[in-house]
Amino acid sequence: MKLKDLLNGVEIIKIINNIDNNIDITGIAYDSRMTEPGNIFIAIKGYASDGHKYINQAIEKGAAAILCEDMPENINNNIIYIQAENTRRGLAITSANWFGRPADDMIMIGVTGTNGKTSSAFLIKYILDAQKGNKVGLIGTNQNMIGDEILETERTTPESYELQKLFARMRDAGCTHVVMEVSSHALYLDRVYGVKYKIGVFTNLTQDHLDFHGNMENYCDAKAILFQNCEIGVCNADDEWTEYLLKNASCDIIYYGIKNNKNINKNIKPDIWAENINLSSDFVEYTAVLDNNIKNKLNNLNNIHNLNNINIKIGIPGGFMVYNSLDVLSTGIALGIAPRDCADALKTVPHVKGRVEVVPTPGKDYRILIDYAHTPDGLENVLKSVKGFAKGRTVALFGCGGDRDKTKRPKMGKIAAEIADFVIVTTDNPRTEKPGDIIQDIMPGMKDFDTPYKIIEDRVEAIHWAMDNAKPDDIIVLCGKGHETYQEINHVKYHMDEREIVADYL
Repeated sequence: MKLKDLLNGVEIIKIINNIDNNIDITGIAYDSRMTEPGNIFIAIKGYASDGHKYINQAIEKGAAAILCEDMPENINNNIIYIQAENTRRGLAITSANWFGRPADDMIMIGVTGTNGKTSSAFLIKYILDAQKGNKVGLIGTNQNMIGDEILETERTTPESYELQKLFARMRDAGCTHVVMEVSSHALYLDRVYGVKYKIGVFTNLTQDHLDFHGNMENYCDAKAILFQNCEIGVCNADDEWTEYLLKNASCDIIYYGIKNNKNINKNIKPDIWAENINLSSDFVEYTAVLDNNIKNKLNNLNNIHNLNNINIKIGIPGGFMVYNSLDVLSTGIALGIAPRDCADALKTVPHVKGRVEVVPTPGKDYRILIDYAHTPDGLENVLKSVKGFAKGRTVALFGCGGDRDKTKRPKMGKIAAEIADFVIVTTDNPRTEKPGDIIQDIMPGMKDFDTPYKIIEDRVEAIHWAMDNAKPDDIIVLCGKGHETYQEINHVKYHMDEREIVADYL
């Protein structure tokens, strides 16, 4: 690709040695070690290292052009240097240009929030797949998908180059829609810069990632970027951060919520809400009520005549699934799908891996569930849901991740002790911290409760102990790992699949 075409849309301050801005560029690199002859090397100021320090190494590898924020002191007269306002955005724009702006050819749906992103994104894909003529790409925490093809994923939202490459692969495979989880890191670090979304979905905001964002306001501001880059926002009317999130939004908003719930936001009235909620150990059921005024917000509803109350039933337990399915229903309607078609699809949706996932325990009189709950709100939601249908004890087995926000550790201890009937405190992903130190940070939150507990540092041993000491009708909830099949210790990921641990021990 010609250099001038690659740089189209990049905010450039100046160019040095512009001997020929029509030169051919052979590729994009933002890691000097991966640079190949004829590449443009993009120097990014990261949190672990600064790419500007490796400009000379990239040149030695054969880079033909350098995109940077700070010009190096020693200029190579045979290299073109482009100084940009922001090289993270530069990477996003050049990557999109390199792959032919693939997101522009598909309907983009972004889902953000602390909890519920994975379930909501999966369910949105499911109802879209059910509509004739659609082929849907999925980008998320559990996995990436192109139609039915499953791809492994390393993080919720990839770096912008890998993301655009994935978009191109989806476009070339004939995808009509892309549903993706959009993390606060991805928004703040411009990984999705320049992507225009048809729909932006907000699930909720509770404490997480404060080790990165510093405070809840910064965390919310990062999430809010999505609603400055979408046409329609689908937002939780019952979340206390919704008004703050939308203060600079430039999109139309569809609000969803639960009838007479919380009344936190006095200025927000749901357009779609749930009534007559029935929570079972196997499903969630409720009546979805659609306000007729929603037609004034969405032009594509002109052909949808059935806006009456509709029964929603989804075969995944947990009160939080009311919200997760409400945002899915709202998204489907915003995309012009008839409410009845959305409801019919939700009736048949399978379980989402690692979200209130039942682990087979044949011949045993107790049940084991796996859930990704790794935040205070996530832990509270799953334990309250299980407590609501458990005939025996609710046994919570959990830990906290290392090298992450330490302030949530005692909060999670408090929640576990307050809701569960028995608590097993163990290890999650300790990363570079000592597991015992993390556990000691959890324990102060439990001190004001009489809830019996046991500390077992080794997670496999903890699961075995829970199974050995289970009582009839107990529900053991393995919290924190969810879909993950590894445990990260000192930068190494060791295989650990809790489904296999249970099966092997049985």
